[in-house]
Amino acid sequence: MNKFQNRVTRCGFMWIFIGSIALVLLISLCSTSFFDYSLQKFEFSFPEENELRRNVYTAGEENRVVVDSRHVSQQILSVRSTNSSLQSKPEKLNRRKLVEDGLAKARASILKAASNRNTTLFNIDLPNPEIYRNPSGLHRSYLEMEKRFKVYVYEEGEPPLVHDGPCKSVYAVEGRFITEMEKKTTKFRTYDSDQAHVYFLPFSVTWLVRYLYEGNYNVKPLRTFVSDYIRLVSTNHPFWNRTNGADHFMLACHDWGPLTSRANKDLFNTSIRVMCNANSSEGFNPKKDVTLPEIKLYGGEVDPKLRLSKSLTASPRPYLGFFAGGVHGPVRPILLNHWKQRDPEMPVYEYLPKHLNYYDFMRSSKFCFCPSGYEVASPRVTEAIYSECIPVILSVHFVLPFTDVLRWETFAVLVDVSEIPRLKEILMSISDEKYEWLKRNLRDVRRHFELNDPPKRFDAFHLTLHSIWLRRLNLKLT
Repeated sequence: MNKFQNRVTRCGFMWIFIGSIALVLLISLCSTSFFDYSLQKFEFSFPEENELRRNVYTAGEENRVVVDSRHVSQQILSVRSTNSSLQSKPEKLNRRKLVEDGLAKARASILKAASNRNTTLFNIDLPNPEIYRNPSGLHRSYLEMEKRFKVYVYEEGEPPLVHDGPCKSVYAVEGRFITEMEKKTTKFRTYDSDQAHVYFLPFSVTWLVRYLYEGNYNVKPLRTFVSDYIRLVSTNHPFWNRTNGADHFMLACHDWGPLTSRANKDLFNTSIRVMCNANSSEGFNPKKDVTLPEIKLYGGEVDPKLRLSKSLTASPRPYLGFFAGGVHGPVRPILLNHWKQRDPEMPVYEYLPKHLNYYDFMRSSKFCFCPSGYEVASPRVTEAIYSECIPVILSVHFVLPFTDVLRWETFAVLVDVSEIPRLKEILMSISDEKYEWLKRNLRDVRRHFELNDPPKRFDAFHLTLHSIWLRRLNLKLT
């Protein structure tokens, strides 16, 4: 009996032990299932971070396979915008502070170089120091620009009014600049807004005039578009409102660029306006605005007669001065009134007869008269540079291109409008030695007024960017 009881007792303990283990396993299984369920509910409650990961991978796959390049850029920007919204405010401020700290280092480096006149530091890039205000400072500034400068291009808008522009005719420089900034291979472009030094508004005033202008000199449709565009980007992004547009720039070669820029008071008064029509009497402020050289391109290229060649350099110059152009604006009537077909040594025409070639005259003249017309800018200035015909600037209130770095008096003749009656006397007083010096300098400065595809260092595209870089250096944001 005792043996039987002992067996029952041992079996009972065994079953109790097995049951306990089973109960523990069951509880453990239920706990695990509940934890998984809780984790799923947690993820559901806070989906942004996981959704962001999915967006990143999706954008990457679409980038490689099917999505149009502009849409890819928009997706990348939207992901980064979401990502930046997850960052803490101090972290965003620190990233912007790094940009300003970098600019402070650049300023110090440029100021130090500007006081050093050792030509060995820059003679490879700037072989003729005479044509520059401070070649050491320019060289260091240019190197700092190449190292640091980043431009954020807004993606909003559709061609042709935005992200496009003419690459031929008198306004070609406008389209060429937009095209270069839109290229993904341009090292100055950034898609990270927190790394940008400036923000580009890529609308084309020339195309606005072509597609929106309704006649009667009514620019209201152009201003409406620009006003709406700024409202669009300032609503979608924080950058404009952060500085009232001070670190933004627009670019226009059309005569109506200044009029269009009045669409927004901050655009006109605060932003960097890059314009061919740089008239200081119409609000152009050289401390913040940039003069864009007006470069006329036929079929997208410089006229063959103006291309740099030995024949151009060696061409004879039987004429003292030359001009041909319409009578408009305040300066040209004065020039034509005193010199129109008055002196065979200085052929001056209102309109050149059809059997004569304009560029043949430029190549055959020592000096080319560049009077302002309705607007201060004219492609005649760059055409004179290309033809190695010393430009004679006859203008009022015209802020010449790249005056922040170039000494125009070393390759051009600046004549006050009141001295037009004495033009021949003034030109005759220039010695042969000085003329050759001016011509030699003109040959060296030409590369700064050329548009290249792809762009070359120190050409018109890069010097325009450098002028914007200088304005940004002079702007200290807090």
